[in-house]
Amino acid sequence: MRCVINTPLGPLAICEEDGAICAIDFTEGELCPPATPLLQEAARQLTAYFDGTLTAFDLPIRMEGTAFRMKCWQALCTIPYGETISYGEQARRIGNPKAVRAVGGANHHNPISIVVPCHRVIGADGTLTGYGGGMDKKEWLLMHEQLHKKWDCSK
Repeated sequence: MRCVINTPLGPLAICEEDGAICAIDFTEGELCPPATPLLQEAARQLTAYFDGTLTAFDLPIRMEGTAFRMKCWQALCTIPYGETISYGEQARRIGNPKAVRAVGGANHHNPISIVVPCHRVIGADGTLTGYGGGMDKKEWLLMHEQLHKKWDCSK
């Protein structure tokens, strides 16, 4: 099943298979309302994210890829909302510090944009590099998260 919702960044396709979200990606497709409870919930959570009221997703997801890609995508899920890490740091986190370019390639093939936040990975010098959805979208997502980040003054 598939739906396409409108977002501030344009249409976003959400795909469900066997009770889990298996893809979220920017599209040029026509809007199509969510027809299942899971697609409705994913659309609700993504809308709340774009409204700035949701900072963590709670959706069943299913990703398929090589063992290396799965490690990379799991590491993406540990990057807190509103924060960034470098590709080198992500490579270190998966225990393969020399695999910086391979990490970038794995992130490029991330099938679940935004929910699995590959947009939070930047160049070692702090520059924005690479994003399958386009650099303008990556910049918008990072600025959006900075704007809506909740500060924890207890630390």
